[in-house]
Amino acid sequence: MTDPAGLVLTNGRIHSLTEPDEIHEAIAIRDGEIIRVGSSYEINFLRGATTDVLDLDGAVVLPGFIDAHTHLEQLGRRLVQADLSGTDDIADAIDRLNEERERTDSGWICGYGYDETEWDERRRLTMADLDQVSVDRPVVAFREDLHTGSLNSVAFDQFANEFPEHDVHRENGDPTGVVVEDALNVIHEATTPDATAMRSLIEAARDRAHELGITGVHDFVRNSTAPQVYRALDLADALNLRVRINYWSDHLDALIELGERTNYGSEFVRTGAIKSFADGSFGGRTAKLSEPYEDGDTGQWVTAPNELEGLIERADASGFQYAVHAIGDVAIETVLDRFERTEDPAGARHRIEHAELLTAELIDAIAQSGVVVSAQPNFLKWAREGGLYEDCLGVDRTARTNQFRRLLDAGVVLAFGSDCMPMNPLFGVQQAVTAPHERQRLTVTEALRAYTTGGAHAGFAADRLGTIKAGKRADLVVLNGSPWDVPVEVIADIGVTHTIVDGNVVFERER
Repeated sequence: MTDPAGLVLTNGRIHSLTEPDEIHEAIAIRDGEIIRVGSSYEINFLRGATTDVLDLDGAVVLPGFIDAHTHLEQLGRRLVQADLSGTDDIADAIDRLNEERERTDSGWICGYGYDETEWDERRRLTMADLDQVSVDRPVVAFREDLHTGSLNSVAFDQFANEFPEHDVHRENGDPTGVVVEDALNVIHEATTPDATAMRSLIEAARDRAHELGITGVHDFVRNSTAPQVYRALDLADALNLRVRINYWSDHLDALIELGERTNYGSEFVRTGAIKSFADGSFGGRTAKLSEPYEDGDTGQWVTAPNELEGLIERADASGFQYAVHAIGDVAIETVLDRFERTEDPAGARHRIEHAELLTAELIDAIAQSGVVVSAQPNFLKWAREGGLYEDCLGVDRTARTNQFRRLLDAGVVLAFGSDCMPMNPLFGVQQAVTAPHERQRLTVTEALRAYTTGGAHAGFAADRLGTIKAGKRADLVVLNGSPWDVPVEVIADIGVTHTIVDGNVVFERER
């Protein structure tokens, strides 16, 4: 006889995050599905001789976090290769790259995630800096936004003929080693790992995601190696993470030819959206703006509007969701116009990724279209006084970035992700609830819903994921503190004690 429940969580504070948020004491799970939520007394009747029981001792349980915009390969690289995030200064970044050189015997020396706005000397790494690491091997240091990179002389000279001239930064006519956008894509391709190395990166990233309470990701992949690895792990029942693969538009023809469509796949690996870039980033001064940067022009198109329109039209007609990176106000307006030309943008769940600089008119238009805004609340770290946004945009426009409050009030669906800057949902929640401007600031519940129900909606999975109720899949995160009870300035310090995916405990922190 099968026991009524395979796993019971009891004696907790279980937030359903439904409307309204119901709080329960216990959950019963069978075959990966939540079969009942209620009091510990009620759920106790569903325990059998072989039921696993997790006594929560008052801990908080939430639906598992869904990172709706991330790059697991890049996270894995930070974990396995040189992590330049959080470096104190240029010298510290060079030291970490030197450690990577010592760790490896040959080939590329790669570092990921530097942010010069955190340094006293607020400048990007240059060729001269990276030549201190090696003059024999190619060296690349990717900026945190992945739209800007720094090369040493060996790397620059090797690919100089392939770089579009407008994507190469020069001073007095000489290259500095800093490249952006399409020029950097050349380096991404040159440093793509093979399937064996990719598996190591993805497994490391998956394990880190579990430590952070993440049970599902919408992964934006640059190449075909990562999807192969995901499917191999899935077939081996070794993935333990729900992955929506969002493919670069370079793969659109092949996907159409193969008969792929959005939402095709298994319980753990599904085809998501087709991805394009409309513009670049604020850090690279390449996001497309209606008014110039404080220290430059108005940015640039990564994909020309006419080309973007054709891609969206073909993908939509072939049954694909479309996701477009658009950061500047001009880019957002252009992308929204192209989405509105499709038959049913809301039903297709077409997405604007980032949507950082908005006007009141754009917010109203997005709400009317039903298009999803896939946003990154952790970017608000740059909206503080003296931060990156003020350097790029000035004080007035900084207040118009990441207007989550106004978007939500207008009825826009917000799906929160990290873009791996950093990958930490609780850090993102903290940024959203402590945002410097009222038009940006959310409540704790609203921010958590954007990291759970919002991602589920954007991934066509609201009937299965995103809240805690009977009939949903048992994707859960257990916290050792309550985001509602601690000071908002320390929400990111709350610890994840357990992560449960499809009813299986995939992470348990040692006591």
